Amino acid sequence: MFFVLSPASGLAEPPPRSNAIPATSDLADKPNVVVIIADDLGYGETGMMGNREIPTPAIDALAASGVRCTSAYVTSSYCSPSRAGLMTGRYQSRFGYDMNPTGHRNLHPEAGLPESETTFVKRLAEAGYATSLVGKWHLGTVPSKHPLRRGFDEFYGFLHEGRFYVPGPPYRGVLTMIRDRSLPRGERIREGGLIRGNYASINEPAYDANNPVLRGDQVIVEADYLTDAITSEAVEFIRRHPDGPFCLIASYSAVHSPMQARVEDLESESLRHIEDDQRRIFAGMLVALDRGISQISTALRAAGAERKTLVVFLSDNGGPTAELTSSNAPLRDGKGSVYEGGLRVPMVWSMPGRLPAGRVEPRPVSSLDIAATALELAGLPADPTSDGYALMEWLTDPEREALHQELYWRMSGGKAAYRSNDWKVVRPAQNAPIELYDLASDLAESQDLAQRHPEKRQALWERWLAIDATMPEPIELPR
Repeated sequence: MFFVLSPASGLAEPPPRSNAIPATSDLADKPNVVVIIADDLGYGETGMMGNREIPTPAIDALAASGVRCTSAYVTSSYCSPSRAGLMTGRYQSRFGYDMNPTGHRNLHPEAGLPESETTFVKRLAEAGYATSLVGKWHLGTVPSKHPLRRGFDEFYGFLHEGRFYVPGPPYRGVLTMIRDRSLPRGERIREGGLIRGNYASINEPAYDANNPVLRGDQVIVEADYLTDAITSEAVEFIRRHPDGPFCLIASYSAVHSPMQARVEDLESESLRHIEDDQRRIFAGMLVALDRGISQISTALRAAGAERKTLVVFLSDNGGPTAELTSSNAPLRDGKGSVYEGGLRVPMVWSMPGRLPAGRVEPRPVSSLDIAATALELAGLPADPTSDGYALMEWLTDPEREALHQELYWRMSGGKAAYRSNDWKVVRPAQNAPIELYDLASDLAESQDLAQRHPEKRQALWERWLAIDATMPEPIELPR
């Protein structure tokens, strides 16, 4: 049986926090946590990573105020499982959640974060934090998996993998580009503000089907450009909680498809040099995301909260180049891959006065570390089942050894990878040969060393098998 969340479903407000900590001066002194998630943003697309084509001054300023991590990883190169790992601080394979439901498959009761798992946000909420998710969820649509049941006091956004950025059709105030495989390969047709093109492997999904914008559990009609609307909601939450403590997850859908950018942004002086329509739309989407980060940063300063707020910025996975033009340079491949371009992402940790400004961190870090760090900042006990580490002290000491001596990945389709120090083994697909790379000398994973170092390949692969043997079988949804 499938369920579609709607006002008629009667999702009640979250139950009272029986173990919530009452508001006290000690609680007010706790740091805030803001996690800003970009969607499908490639490793090489921001100014802080050396890209000068598209201006990202707010992201670059955040990096200048904190620690820019150049070996930052997520736990999957697909949206939903990556977010499951981030929200729990556990490899999502530990609870069998390797899937990435799309379209109507989001409606299945087994899609989304299993009820057995606890988000770090829920633990913060139980400790008295005000909590909010604005933007994309993609961790379940049935009432028991709704954000209001997973630790969030407030929710504004949508539940599936993506949404059109404005209501339509017709889509007003934007230039839209959609995938249409009925056209000859490479052909594009423009009709007013709509471009159709055959440039990727699928037709444009019906993103909005059974996937309304919600406030809490109530369907609303959002007329504003979605990236700007998410920003407005995030800023308003900060303004309503100037004294904290709060945890805000600003989960942008940008730069995930569909490709839609505001005409006003596309006509700006900073983007006029980009001639290709697809690339310019992508740039406009990224500019809107960067503007949102600027406004969130401004809101924190206005609230006097900048120095008591940990801000973490990251992408949920690598960029899909054919679909969006996104660059993962200098890495190999992108979204959906277990090569570095799918798993290594842009990431910044900023907390002025607590973390060094302008430092580049080359040691491996993971999205798993966000949960552990947030709990430590809140003065809460560590989760004994966590796969992440609390990073605040470690990020201030570049002489300490890497905390993540090994990293494990298992994805649908038999894809797998394992990193130990600078060595990495990759199984790009089920039954494919196991490849071996030395990331210290070959970040682009262009030289497979499996034949040259068969013992190393075998040892690393056996370690992956040993870890995987402790994981349950992946949850499978019916087609």
